[in-house]
Amino acid sequence: MTTPAASPAVRRLDDWDAVDLSALLDDYGSPLYVLDLERVRENCHRIQSAFPDAEILYAVKANALGDVLETLHTEGVGLECASAGEVERALAAIESSTEGDSSGADVHYTAVNPPARDLDWVVDAWEDHPELTITVGAEDTLDRLEERGYDGRLCLRVNPGIGAGHHEKVQTGANAKFGVPAERAVDVLTDAAERGFDVVGIHAHVGSGVSSDQLDDHREFVSRMGDLARDVSDAIAAVDGDGLEFVDVGGGFGVPYREEEEPLDLEAVAEATREAIGEIDATLTIEPGRYFVADAGVLLTEVNTVKEARDTLAVGIDAGMTTLLRPAMYDAYHPIRNLTADSSGTDANDSHTSREMRPQTITGPICESGDVFCTDRQLPASERGDVLAIGNAGAYGYEMANQYNSRPRPASVVLEGDEVRLARRRETVDDVTRLETRRSDPTNEAGGAGSNGNADTDADREADNGHDTR
Repeated sequence: MTTPAASPAVRRLDDWDAVDLSALLDDYGSPLYVLDLERVRENCHRIQSAFPDAEILYAVKANALGDVLETLHTEGVGLECASAGEVERALAAIESSTEGDSSGADVHYTAVNPPARDLDWVVDAWEDHPELTITVGAEDTLDRLEERGYDGRLCLRVNPGIGAGHHEKVQTGANAKFGVPAERAVDVLTDAAERGFDVVGIHAHVGSGVSSDQLDDHREFVSRMGDLARDVSDAIAAVDGDGLEFVDVGGGFGVPYREEEEPLDLEAVAEATREAIGEIDATLTIEPGRYFVADAGVLLTEVNTVKEARDTLAVGIDAGMTTLLRPAMYDAYHPIRNLTADSSGTDANDSHTSREMRPQTITGPICESGDVFCTDRQLPASERGDVLAIGNAGAYGYEMANQYNSRPRPASVVLEGDEVRLARRRETVDDVTRLETRRSDPTNEAGGAGSNGNADTDADREADNGHDTR
């Protein structure tokens, strides 16, 4: 196993090889997501070293690519899922990486206001994977599960009344949407145990992108979870003779997006977590997502337009808010690097070797004023045809990509040692429109076949397996 000392706590955008990245764009087209699986493993080993006695789950929503799920599960990490679709992908990855393991023991489904079809699918899956754990965040979800015949492993998501994170939209710990108020937890779980559910844990998540300066909030949150765990465990034991199996304090471990930010002191977070939770007769569970994959990925994109605006140099690229939504959604900062300027050599006749640094506004092709990656960022003066790299794109990059403006989503490649592999083909406009139906279409019926009610024809499957990079 790689030791923490053998891999830096963060991989900066400048640590990537400019020539190698540019070559990938030549081979696979633009825009392009690139993910380094070895870096995913290094981040995994660092978490395992900091939390040696904890159960570690990966929050699949950060990056659900099958290569990522298989890689992390092979390293001994379970998979925490926010939807039925993620459960389906997690089970498939586990069966692939373990040659057919179908117990479901390494999969947790954390339902947030789950649609009926999600519950239908997950309960059906539970019948074939009986050790799967379902986490509920509302009392009436117990009724909905009972109506479907579910009496398996149950965890309750509680609302601890304290939140933290990099943006108000991802601070979940005090948001009414998430979990049952902590003061109701003992009554709800006692009721669940009396109704025959196999109560195994409690869960809470303070928020996403928690930084070192929010450690006090994290410590207070974990302390509340420790107190609650002791109360709940005693109450459950009085009903069925068993206490809690685990206490899940979520993830949210932040990564530095800005060049001047220091990496999270993961050892300090781990120590604070252990101290704050106190003595509990249960396993500590954590579920990071971003920390595993953020700095393992970059987004490559090509400059297509450069123009002198009134007060800035406006640089248009072929990636936009449909490709990477975080800047538009959260005003998120991502480092940007001009690979062409960095890899042009030292020939005195090469016009790229000593470019002037200019404040530049990097914009995408979407018809929205919010489709901007940075404003007045100091970068080497961009030229049409340059290749730019956008860093820390491994988490919530492709997962939040969309088809607004009828734009096909980009391709993804994975790096593993010296191997480069196309992991997800580039979509075409046919992919954008292929689920549409017409009044004259004889197959236009409600619902449809396939997983989770999605139509799935032989032609669709053939398109999914193709490698068209148009």
